[in-house]
Amino acid sequence: MSDITITTTDSLEGHTVTEYLGVVSGEAIIGANVVSDIAANIRDVVGGRSGSYEKKVEAGRKEAINDITAAAHELDADAIVGATFDYEEMGEGMLWVNLSGTAVKTRSE
Repeated sequence: MSDITITTTDSLEGHTVTEYLGVVSGEAIIGANVVSDIAANIRDVVGGRSGSYEKKVEAGRKEAINDITAAAHELDADAIVGATFDYEEMGEGMLWVNLSGTAVKTRSE
């Protein structure tokens, strides 16, 4: 599998978009366990960052990137432009991570 460039911009420097293939997305639903919930609540009270939650969110982002890349490969794209992450709380301890963008074909200028 070749690499697919993912960018939040509408274009790629040094490349021209030759074909728009459609919207693609990747998503992950992540949850936290009771131990990390308790630790996070303590950090909220005394201050500081919740390393366990940060790791879970990062894992969710990586899963969403893997999913969107697979979707773009199915369309024979070489890039995804206009990519945006969205995060939504789905209930206590559950977080939905979504990454969407437009799969495109490009050529070097």
